[in-house]
Amino acid sequence: MARLVGFVGNRPDLGARVLELEARHLAVHKQPDRIPGWGVGFYQGGEILLKRRPIDDRPQVSIAEMTHGLRADTLIAHVRLGTVGGSRTENTHPFRYRQWLFAHTGTIEAFSTLRGRLSDSLPQFLQRDVRGETDSELLFHLFLSFLHDAGALERQDIPPETARSALRSSIALVDGLSAEEGKGPSRMNLLVAAPDYVIAMHGSGRMVRRVFQGASDLERILGDGGLGRMRLPDFASCRLSILASDFDDDQTPPGWTAVQDRAIVTLTRTDDPLIEPI
Repeated sequence: MARLVGFVGNRPDLGARVLELEARHLAVHKQPDRIPGWGVGFYQGGEILLKRRPIDDRPQVSIAEMTHGLRADTLIAHVRLGTVGGSRTENTHPFRYRQWLFAHTGTIEAFSTLRGRLSDSLPQFLQRDVRGETDSELLFHLFLSFLHDAGALERQDIPPETARSALRSSIALVDGLSAEEGKGPSRMNLLVAAPDYVIAMHGSGRMVRRVFQGASDLERILGDGGLGRMRLPDFASCRLSILASDFDDDQTPPGWTAVQDRAIVTLTRTDDPLIEPI
């Protein structure tokens, strides 16, 4: 089973701690005859950093180990059991373009047939930027092409609603072309991130969300000592919103909330998750 995890918060020291506390639920166990790879993309001090390992043959891949010691405001983590493209760095998520990060699980229906048509729909400068073989990277560039069409690709401060619109257009194009091949809507999940928000599309399996805030959550994350050293204003404003998907047992972990199918979820630093139908 693959795994997607994304979070956004207003304290860069909280995210890795939360992933460590939830490590048992987020770990991915190796499957027979399939060797996973993994990657992490995160925003730190205005910079975008990537860690990617295309092959990891350990019996278990731990999200907590992947992110141990990271200080990040916004992060996407991905464990890949590839269905399209070989196990190499160019095919390992997350993918990055300028300030955007993207990761995806599932497979575009009839992708072998549709690859050329999807690629041809991209502007030439985005076609040249596709370096791997995956449907995921091509889907990311479809998203970028719709941002380009909206005149937003060159901007740094793109509002979430503009990104959601580009994401919806990308999914509509893929599903429309798949329907022409006699296929149904693609069963997949994806995350796209900008420095100040994470947007998820849920279309397959189990996706869950959780917001960590308040005394009980912070006490669990920081421990009594860390909570006691915080000033009241810091305590009141601490917040971390997190999403995860593609669970081995298709169950919702304790304390988390399931996301309905065919939904788009937006996480920001300050607001409750916004959940809308695709």
